[in-house]
Formats: sequence, C-alpha cells, structure tokens
Amino acid sequence: MIRFENLTKSFWLKGERKIVIDDLNLTLPTGRSLALLGRNGAGKSTLLQIISGTMRPDHGRVVSDGTISWQVGLAGSFHGQLTGVENIRFVARVYGVDTEELVDFVGEFSELGKSYHMPLRSYSSGMRARLAFGASMGIRFDTYLVDEVTAVGDASFRAKSRAIFAQRMRHSGAIMVNHSMPQLRQFCDSGLVLEHGKVSYFEDLDEAIDLHERLMK
Repeated sequence: MIRFENLTKSFWLKGERKIVIDDLNLTLPTGRSLALLGRNGAGKSTLLQIISGTMRPDHGRVVSDGTISWQVGLAGSFHGQLTGVENIRFVARVYGVDTEELVDFVGEFSELGKSYHMPLRSYSSGMRARLAFGASMGIRFDTYLVDEVTAVGDASFRAKSRAIFAQRMRHSGAIMVNHSMPQLRQFCDSGLVLEHGKVSYFEDLDEAIDLHERLMK
C-alpha cells in the first residue's frame, strides 16, 4: 500500500508558480503494477522522485507499509570517487541486505568485468546504468519505481534485463513511466493518469491508456 496525504509539489518558472502535484489524496493498492501516464512536463518523474524520497514535497506526505526502490537504473546517487564495488557495498549497508550477495549479484549481472573495481568517474553512461540497474534488481523491493528504463546495453543484455525485471514483477508491484504502450501492457495491470496536478487511478489499464490518449489529442 502506498498512500498520498495532501501531497503538493510546485516549482517556480519564470516568476510563476507551476503546481505539478495538487493536494493529492489517494491510496494505491498493494501488489499492483501501475503505469503512470501523462503528457511531457506533467510531473511524472517528479512524483516518482517524491515517492522514492529523493525529492521533498511542498507539503503532505507519502505513507507506505512496504519497501520502495529508488528509480530503477538511476545512478545519480552513486559516488564518482568510489569504485563500482564500493558503491554497491554502500547501497547494501543502507538497505540492510547481505553485502557479499549483492556485490556478487551485481558483478555477474552487470557484466562490467574489471571496470567493476574501477572508480565510477571512469564509467560511460551505459556502464553506470548497468551498475544501477543491477543494484535495483539485486534488492527485493515490494514496489519498484521505473522511469523509462527497463533495460540498457546491447540486445543480449536488454533481453536479460527484461527477463529479470519480469521475474521480480511476479512477486512485487511497480509504478512505471514509459512512452511505449506495448511495454506498459507487458508489465502493468492498472494505471494512473496525471493531468494538471490531479491523479486518477484506473483498475483497468486500458481505461487509463484510453483517457491518456484522448487527453493527448
């Protein structure tokens, strides 16, 4: 269960206050995989950041009775001076999981080879994404937050990534932002539509997609 209580977030743009989340009160059911739909700039990524705890709302709060991931594939919180292994050890301590198990899993999954033991500042963006995606999949969360990233790398690595993400979805929920309707239909069973700061929940994913597509016309 994830519950939003009087959640509001706004930004100042060119001297004007733009409200992207407007006094949101909503309870999301446990174990659902939700597609988060909305036009560009509607606030989808902002909402995911607030849920993950990496951005503070203006007021209100997010309450959950389960564990929530950071945004899958996001390496922004990793430290550039630390090696890949050292970053993963730090993540393991923060989330209270077995350090060596996570280090071994990410090392094998990410296919970084010797680079796993090199400073993150030497990584390409793709290598960072593979490390972050591996870390996300190496920890079992009740809800995964996914912002446009379900796989990175070459075709073989993307297939492996999709397979493990699908495996995690058998036992966990998700909130997913993706412009690909086929991918959303593959992983999600319900939907959220964010429009003008308001969020509508749909038990039926097709109803959410239908509303989103009508709003986009």
